Amino acid sequence: MPRTPGLLREGTGATQGTVCGPLTAPIPFPNQSLGNRESARRRAQCQRKCLYELLASLPSQLQPHLGSQEDCAFLRDMFGERSLHSLLKIHERLQKYENQNPTPVLDSAGTLAHEVTQELQNKAVSAEMRELLKLLDKPHVKGLLSVHDTVAQKSYEPELPPLPDDIDDDEDSVKIIRLVKNKEPLGATIKRDEQTGAIVVARIMRGGAADRSGLIHVGDELREVNGIPVDDRKPEEIIHILAQSQGAITFKIIPAIKEETPSKEPKMFVKSLFDYDPNVDKAIPCKEAGLAFKKGDVLQIMSQDDATWWQARREGDANPRAGLIPSKQLQERRFALRRPVAVVQPQKTSNRRSYDVAVECEDGDSGAYISGFHIAGLRRSFRLSRRDRKTNKSMYECKKSDQYDMADVPTYEEVTPYRRQPGARHRLVVLVGPTGVGLNELKRKLLISDPQHFSVTIPHTTRAKRNQESDAVEYYFISKHLFETDIHNNKFIEHGEYKGNYYGTSLDSVRSVLSKNKVCLLDVQPHTVKHLRTAEFKPYVVFVKPPPIERLRVSRRNAKIISSKDDKGSAKPFTEEDFQEMITSAQAMESQYGHLFDKVIVNDDLTAAFSELKMALKKVETETQWVPIIWTHS
Repeated sequence: MPRTPGLLREGTGATQGTVCGPLTAPIPFPNQSLGNRESARRRAQCQRKCLYELLASLPSQLQPHLGSQEDCAFLRDMFGERSLHSLLKIHERLQKYENQNPTPVLDSAGTLAHEVTQELQNKAVSAEMRELLKLLDKPHVKGLLSVHDTVAQKSYEPELPPLPDDIDDDEDSVKIIRLVKNKEPLGATIKRDEQTGAIVVARIMRGGAADRSGLIHVGDELREVNGIPVDDRKPEEIIHILAQSQGAITFKIIPAIKEETPSKEPKMFVKSLFDYDPNVDKAIPCKEAGLAFKKGDVLQIMSQDDATWWQARREGDANPRAGLIPSKQLQERRFALRRPVAVVQPQKTSNRRSYDVAVECEDGDSGAYISGFHIAGLRRSFRLSRRDRKTNKSMYECKKSDQYDMADVPTYEEVTPYRRQPGARHRLVVLVGPTGVGLNELKRKLLISDPQHFSVTIPHTTRAKRNQESDAVEYYFISKHLFETDIHNNKFIEHGEYKGNYYGTSLDSVRSVLSKNKVCLLDVQPHTVKHLRTAEFKPYVVFVKPPPIERLRVSRRNAKIISSKDDKGSAKPFTEEDFQEMITSAQAMESQYGHLFDKVIVNDDLTAAFSELKMALKKVETETQWVPIIWTHS
C-alpha cells in the first residue's frame, strides 16, 4: 500500500539517520539527508503527475456509471477546467510552504527601504539609482513592504488588554470589555439600582453596537470606564465620560447573575397611526435612545420585553440599531386620557352644499352619461340625502366591528406586505373629503380615462321610477319595506332619507362591481371607512383635502355648487362661508380619521390632483403595499 504524504513527512523527520530496532545507539548513514530530500522531491513530482493523470482519467472511469453522454461531457469539462488546475498549483505552493516553514529574513523591510532611499539621495545620482529611487517610491511597492512586515511581525493577531493589577482576590468575577468607539452610539442605557445603588445596564438596544458584540447584557454592573471608577457617579456623569472618550473604550463589568435570554419573538411589522417625538416625551427613560416617527411609517418591532417601552426600527432604514417607542398599551392609556380635539359630525342639509366643477352636466335629476356609461354614483339626490338630518346610521353596531377599538384609539396596526396577484379582485378605492373639495370631479375623470377599468356603484332608492329611467341603470328601485329590512340586516354601507325617499349604497353593489374585475370607486363619509376595512374589500383610502383658503378663492372662482337650501337644489357660486367650512371640515376629518387614510391629495389644481391619484392607484395594482395582517389571514 502506498504511503500517504503525511506519513512520509513524519517518517523523514522522526527517523532520519536511525534504524528502528532494539534500544541501541543511533547509527548514522552518510548523505542520508540529501538522499531523503531528493526522494521527497521525486515523490512530490510523481504525486503531481499522478494527480493530473487522475483528473484526466476520471471521466472515462466514471462513464459506465453515468446515465447519459451529457453527464460524461459535464465531468470532462469540469475536470479540465483551468481554474481547477490553478487551484491545484496553489495547493502545491501552500504544501511546499508548509514543508519548508520559512522564516522571514527581517521584519522591517519598509524601514530598510526608507533607509536605502535616504542613503541614495546623498550619493552621486546615476540612471540605476534614479530608477531604484523611483521604484521604492511607488505606492504599491510601499504597500507590499508594509504587508510583508505585518505578516513577519504577526501583528495581525488580536491583542487583549492586560488585566488590571489591582483586582482583589475576594472580588466578584469581572469582565474586561474593550469596544472601539465610532460615530454610532453604543446602544445601551444605564440606571442606578434602587436596592443596591450600583450602576447597571438597564437596556440593550437591538441591532446596536453593544447588542452585536454580545459582550454586554441587561443587569451587568458597571464598575469602571477607561479606568475611572463609577460607583459614586451619577448616570449622567458616566454618559459624559463616554461622550468624551475617543477610540477604544474599556469597561470593567460584573456580569449579571442571570444572563439575558435571547428573544424568540417573531419579527412583527406595524404601521404607526400617530406622530411621535421622543424629545417631547417626558416619560421616556432615555430621550437619546428614542425613535421618532411619523403617522404612516412602517416599524419593525425588535423587542417587546418591556411592557411599557418597545424597541423598534423604521422599515428600510440602513441603521440596524433599534430605538425606544411607547408600547401599544402605554399609548392606548395616553389616548384614553385625552379628549378628541374635533369630532366630525354627519353633514346636514341646513347649510350644506354639494360641489361640482362642471355641475351644469347634471340637469335636475336626470344623471350623466360618459361614453355610454351612466355615472349613477354622482346622483345629486343621493348626495343631498347623505347630508339630511336623518342620515348616516352606521352599517354595523360598534360592538360588532373588529376594527372599532383600533379605529377609535389609533396606536399601531400590525401589517404585512401584500401584492395583488394577477386575476385577483381589485382593492376597493374609497375617496373621502369635505363637501366642495372635488371628489365627484376626480371620480368623473377616472371614469372618462378608462371606463373599462373603473366603475361606480348603482345606489338603491325607494322613490318612484321616472319614464326615462331603467331599473339597475340609474338606481335599483325597491319598496320602502324592503329598504328598511335591508337597513336592519346591515346591508347598506350608508343610507339616508331625502324628500321622504330612502337612498343608499349597498354592500352587494360594491361586490357586483368588483366581480366584473373592475376597480370600484366609492366616496363615503369618513366615519364609514372603518367599517369597510375588511379582508373582503381591502380598501385603499384616499383623502382629498382643500388647499389654503387663498388658493381656494382663486381655483374655485368660477365654480358653482348645488345648494340644498331650496327644493330645486340650484347651482350657486361659492361663498367665503363655504371656503371656511371646507377648511374646517377637512381639518376635523384629518384629525379624527387621518390614521385610516392611505393617501392624502391636496386638490389645488384638478389636473395635477387627478394625475397624482391615477399614479397612486396604478401603484396599488402593480406594487407591494403594507396592509393589515388580518386581511391576509382571513
